[in-house]
Amino acid sequence: MMGTMYEGSGRLRTAAVDVGPPGPGELQIAVAYCGLCGTDLHIVHGDMDARVRTPLVFGHEASGTVAAVGAGVQGWTAGDPLTVMPLIWDGTCSACLAGHQHICQNLVFVGIDSPGALQQRWNVPASIAVPLPGDLDLRTAALVEPAAVAVHDVRRSGLHVGDHAVVLGGGPIGLLIACVAREAGAHVMVAEIDGSRRALVAALGFEVRDPAATDLTAEVTSWTGGVGADVVFEVSGAAAAARATTALARVRGTIVVVAIHTAAREIDLQRVFWRELRLLGARVYQRSDFERAIELLRRGVVPAPTLISGVVPLSETATAVEDLSAGRAMKILVDVAGEVRA
Repeated sequence: MMGTMYEGSGRLRTAAVDVGPPGPGELQIAVAYCGLCGTDLHIVHGDMDARVRTPLVFGHEASGTVAAVGAGVQGWTAGDPLTVMPLIWDGTCSACLAGHQHICQNLVFVGIDSPGALQQRWNVPASIAVPLPGDLDLRTAALVEPAAVAVHDVRRSGLHVGDHAVVLGGGPIGLLIACVAREAGAHVMVAEIDGSRRALVAALGFEVRDPAATDLTAEVTSWTGGVGADVVFEVSGAAAAARATTALARVRGTIVVVAIHTAAREIDLQRVFWRELRLLGARVYQRSDFERAIELLRRGVVPAPTLISGVVPLSETATAVEDLSAGRAMKILVDVAGEVRA
């Protein structure tokens, strides 16, 4: 079986991997597709070398079918379609005991802290497998994990019908948040500096602005009738976006930090105080977010064909990483099974 692994110092290699049978409590997955995301780029760029153990088969946005069932696993049979919620928690820390297992203090993120989905056979605990409906094609199903991120972000924000939401960053997660927020009944504006991404966002019917070419605060103020946004999602990871959030939010508005900021950012705490703003973090997802994401993908609320820029074979993972890093694509899937499907 073949897999693509990160070897350190920005090096990727596609080669044979040794995958034994599933152990007790495990499923072996025949991986169909694996999406590449910003976290994967951080891994390949070496930003997470202090955390990952190399060589690492990475990737966590997966879809596939059951290839084999380990001892003691019930409710699954060979051929069942599934995806994976790639979180393993200890169940004993204070976060888990409080019901927040998804942000366990000792969380294992599969595909970062343990082997991931860029391999043709992948053994995972059955407890993290999520069944897929038979009418959801596996290419679309590779978007369940990032869609679940967006579902969690919107749910965490407390967004209401009729609210005005501003999304800073029109990449894959920003676009998914926009779709989920609109489905929740919000008016949505996306701010994005890249012209091709702005065009794609506009084509989906969203208000879109270039924050580098306009006064975004004035635009949002006008768009909201002088009030400001009810919710601001910071998805870009840029310092300028972090600074802008407090100026965009209305009195008692909510700012949701979605992006991974690798450095400390400046934020106007006087504005947070003066307007009684809420500043929230939103990390990963819970099982209910996966179930909701599957429903939204089935109904076409998440426009999978628009979001997916292309599909490449496993051997071209490095090229896909280069294209994503250069901003030449929105979302690229790797056809782990070995062929690009039409």
